[in-house]
Amino acid sequence: MAKRKNFPLRIDPKLYDALEAWANDEFRSVNSHMEFLLRESLKKAGRLPKLQERNKEED
Repeated sequence: MAKRKNFPLRIDPKLYDALEAWANDEFRSVNSHMEFLLRESLKKAGRLPKLQERNKEED
């Protein structure tokens, strides 16, 4: 399994509630949904490292 980097995140409670509801709609945890959203944003901006994209496609 790939290593994960832990870091604290301070977030507005209302924003968290909205993310939590969205994650529940997608049957994901808040953490995995945030990672999904960040990955999609990086991909769209052309900033996702190519190696990471390739590894994700192989999973």
